Amino acid sequence: MEPTTPLDKLISLHGKQALVTGAGTGIGRAIAYRLAEAGADLILVDIHRQNLEIVRDELATFRTQITIHQVDISQHEARQEMWQQIAGDKPDVLVNNAGIYPFKDFLDVDEALAARIFDTNLNSVIWLCQEMIRRRFKLGGAIINIASIEAILPFKEDLAFYSVSKAGVIALTRALAKEHARHGFRVNVVLPGGIVTPGTLSAAKDIFPMRLGLLKTGYDFKQRLPIGRFGQPDEVARIVLVLASELASYVHGAVIPVDGGFLSA
Repeated sequence: MEPTTPLDKLISLHGKQALVTGAGTGIGRAIAYRLAEAGADLILVDIHRQNLEIVRDELATFRTQITIHQVDISQHEARQEMWQQIAGDKPDVLVNNAGIYPFKDFLDVDEALAARIFDTNLNSVIWLCQEMIRRRFKLGGAIINIASIEAILPFKEDLAFYSVSKAGVIALTRALAKEHARHGFRVNVVLPGGIVTPGTLSAAKDIFPMRLGLLKTGYDFKQRLPIGRFGQPDEVARIVLVLASELASYVHGAVIPVDGGFLSA
């Protein structure tokens, strides 16, 4: 059977509005760029306003509507205040990208740090998804959650709580896909692997003086990669664009690694 819809129409997001968390830098910034390029209006969310302003200015050439919200998504009140500023049946696309990954030995993690990790990486995703589905229950939409290969195959030490939080994102994604596909929602999750971002570079720099073993960890990780190199944020963003568009009209509850083959090695 020949295709009936032109490719440019399938990938177009004109007339759609997308909310991207953690949009100020790294993978989130790359996602914002690709969604804007496809014509989407954007709601960009990050804890750092200056980063958001930079991204907004960079995307001005696409002539899409862009609003920015400085929000700590781990905080219920901050999320509620943000939703109050967004139109009642928007967004059409939700990308839960924001996350933290503090390196800490499992035995040294206290309840406060654990709560911060879970509130940022998992609980915020739960409640953002709930609000999105509630708003658009009869309209549907696309939800793309960003987890990590660490949820499938923990590799770096000192990230146990991070791995658990991201495993929860995978479980949530598949449950929502099962429950709400019939309501018009496509819910999928992307698992980035070794992606070079300002955040990962900063984290590595911070712990380098204390953990010279990080060099070996990085070497071992790269040696496992069939592709032989680390990834770039845009390589994740391209997959997010596909999942946000009608190119992925029959993709529901998928767990998609973008990892250079790491999980297959």
